Amino acid sequence: MDRKIIELYDEYTHAPLDRRIFISRLTALAGSAAAAAALLPLLESNYALAQVVPPTDARLETSRVTWPGSSGDLKGYLARPKGAGKLPAVIVIHENRGLNPHIEDVVRRVALEGFLALGPDMLSPLGGTPADEDQARTLIGQLDGKQTLDNLVRTVGFLRNHAESTGKVGAMGFCWGGGMAGTLATASPDLDASVVYYGRTPPLDVVPNIRAKLLLNYAGLDDRINESVPAFEAALKKADVDYTLHMYQGANHAFNNDTAPARYDAAAAQLAWTRTIDFLKTSLGG
Repeated sequence: MDRKIIELYDEYTHAPLDRRIFISRLTALAGSAAAAAALLPLLESNYALAQVVPPTDARLETSRVTWPGSSGDLKGYLARPKGAGKLPAVIVIHENRGLNPHIEDVVRRVALEGFLALGPDMLSPLGGTPADEDQARTLIGQLDGKQTLDNLVRTVGFLRNHAESTGKVGAMGFCWGGGMAGTLATASPDLDASVVYYGRTPPLDVVPNIRAKLLLNYAGLDDRINESVPAFEAALKKADVDYTLHMYQGANHAFNNDTAPARYDAAAAQLAWTRTIDFLKTSLGG
């Protein structure tokens, strides 16, 4: 697909760009309204593609849970292998679309790897994730940054003390959630490991606070995010943080999201996933 179309969609989902303007520009790039309509299913999420692990998978126990946040209860989706004892815990932080069916499926995938996996709905303070993605992106922009980070720190504490947890806690996040996974590592000394998928880098002045081990997965074609990566890596080295960085050449932002065919890169996603699970098992035990 034309890079200009990928970049336009990235602007639409992250600026954010008004949908009417997005459709108008997409039509101009595609050459006609019909061509634009044909491209939309390749760009937008199709949750029917997301169900790698069905919600009814007999190997898993899943539940809706709540725990105390900074200004009220937080809600989330919890999954674990059925019949397992205490397990290391992993927080799965969603993209700027909220806790949607795709992220819940990722939670189940993580659980099947031998973890107590929790997908928090970071939009809980605003009523929870709506079904409409555009509305979810708007709400993400309305979150209080300090409160959101504090809610994630509290989520680490919730899992650290959970009856089914070993006390070891990691995090992983994608896009907006990738940025939060990196920033969480600067704010929680109790976080043991964090995996960033193409997320914005945290403020450089708090990088020395990081105690967790980091795995950083970036997309080679993701200029918007990658422009800040060299300075971040320099700060990590200066602070002697234990980190590993991978740049997936030829891959677009959101390459792991298998609900969006235009940007999904199966080879990069599989390699990053293997590295992620190996990293979490090594860092958290289990």
